[in-house]
Amino acid sequence: MTVSVRRVQVVEVGPRDGLQNESVIVPTSGKVAYLEALVEAGLTRIEAVSFVHPDRVPQMADAEAVMARAPRRAGVRYAGLVLNRRGLQRALDAGVDEVNVVVVASEPFSQRNQGATIEEALRVAEDVVAGAAAAGLSTTVTIGATFGCPFEGEVPVERVVDIARRIAATGVDEIALADTIGVAVPDDVTRRLGAVREVTDAPLRCHFHNTRNTGYANAVAALQAGVAALDASSGGIGGCPFAPRATGNIATEDLLYLLSRSGVETGLTLDRVLAPSALVGRLLGRQPPALLPLAGGFPTGGGTTAESG
Repeated sequence: MTVSVRRVQVVEVGPRDGLQNESVIVPTSGKVAYLEALVEAGLTRIEAVSFVHPDRVPQMADAEAVMARAPRRAGVRYAGLVLNRRGLQRALDAGVDEVNVVVVASEPFSQRNQGATIEEALRVAEDVVAGAAAAGLSTTVTIGATFGCPFEGEVPVERVVDIARRIAATGVDEIALADTIGVAVPDDVTRRLGAVREVTDAPLRCHFHNTRNTGYANAVAALQAGVAALDASSGGIGGCPFAPRATGNIATEDLLYLLSRSGVETGLTLDRVLAPSALVGRLLGRQPPALLPLAGGFPTGGGTTAESG
């Protein structure tokens, strides 16, 4: 397969989407160390926290404390997930650089994830985008369950397109299509990205889970479709606590190997992104599912592997 895009931004979502689905609740100091490792590795766009009720996602209960200690460096931007105006105000007070709000493309999943209908979630997204933009923050709206729902099954392309059209009308800076439960295959990605592109010129971003071992193939399909950014999680940890069997994201280091060997520039190198992944393993007390830390980079001969991308 030929990749048409020669540069893509990798958005690190491990601190938020990664840790939120783990049974181990990492302390604030560990989360801050994780952010420090990511910044040292060269990641410049990091989804660091979510501002949701701690009863629903206890792993993210210390969002303000994490942001208060997050390393600040020129060019590094931290995003926070928000689900309503209250979450937006918390995000603004905490000093994030951008916000991500979710609209789920399935009624039963939207009710479980946010306690709202799709229509209600769209109105919230419009309000959050307007409020964040007025405060000078960049905005992303993620369409959750774009490729399938654990409760509804198939999600009609027409519904995703209609949601994207309405989101685009808010003036959002970016629209992300999320395979929340990891059911997509490359044909789905090509078809749905193409359909969404017909109704908006906004930069598109994709969020893939590797639940059924199709995440990296889907990333290639997204690149071929011209996306501007891809989400990934150090070590491949993560998932959605409100979706059954929604396992980890595609791994940052495994994705970077794929991109670098395909001639796609990211501004990152393999040797540096391995450090945050190793830290995640220590914080969680287990080996993350990413494969590159086990296999190493491309062999250089003599039994060694190249670690730079």
